[in-house]
Amino acid sequence: MSIDRAVMAFAGCMILLSLALSQVHSAYWLFFTAFVGLNLLQASFTRFCPAAIIFKRLGLRAGTVFT
Repeated sequence: MSIDRAVMAFAGCMILLSLALSQVHSAYWLFFTAFVGLNLLQASFTRFCPAAIIFKRLGLRAGTVFT
């Protein structure tokens, strides 16, 4: 799995988890959903993503976006 795909999978899981938690626990979890979405948006312009740095250190191969 490449870093690009891992970042997208991780972001998708975090969004689904926060949506579920907003229904079960508190609506404030929707702020986390917004944070993940905003982080994906800024990463598309700046190519800086903290999750990509972590995945790179874990040894995943570079993709086309996050090298």
